[in-house]
Amino acid sequence: MIDITKFQELFSLLTSFKPNQFHPLVWINGEPEIGKNVYIGGMSEINAKGARVIVGDNCDIASFVSINCADSHKKCIGLLDEIQRKDIVIENNVFVGSHSVIKGGAYIGHNSVVAAGTIVEEAIIPPYSLIIGNPMQVKPGYYLKQFHLNDSDSTQ
Repeated sequence: MIDITKFQELFSLLTSFKPNQFHPLVWINGEPEIGKNVYIGGMSEINAKGARVIVGDNCDIASFVSINCADSHKKCIGLLDEIQRKDIVIENNVFVGSHSVIKGGAYIGHNSVVAAGTIVEEAIIPPYSLIIGNPMQVKPGYYLKQFHLNDSDSTQ
C-alpha cells in the first residue's frame, strides 16, 4: 500500500494538481486566499488563475465542488479573444454542498448555505442566505431567523 504523501507526489507529477493541505484530489489553480479552519472535499477545484478568489474562515466546501473564476464559453464560440475571469468572494462560515458550482463574480455573504447541486451565478448574496437550484434562487436572511430563534431559546 502506498502512503498518502507518496501518492500525492506521484499524482501531482502526473497532473497539474499541486499538493495542498486539504485532500490529495483537490485541484487548486492560481493563488486563492483560503482562510483558517476550512474543509475542502475530494474532487473539488478552486481556480483562481487570473482573478482573486477568497474563501473565508470556517467554510465547509463539500466534494465535487467547482469554484472557478474563469469562463471560456465566449472565447470558444468566437465572441471574445480571451477567457473572462472575475473575482469570487466567499465570506466566513459558508457551507457549499456537493456538486455545486460557484462562478466568477459571485460574492456570498457570511453564514450562508449553498445547497447541493446549485450553480451560483454572478451576484452579491447577503449574509445568512440559502442559495438553491439551477437557476439559483436566493432566500436572503433564511438562516438569520434561526439565529434569532436560537438566541431567544438560550434566554429562557
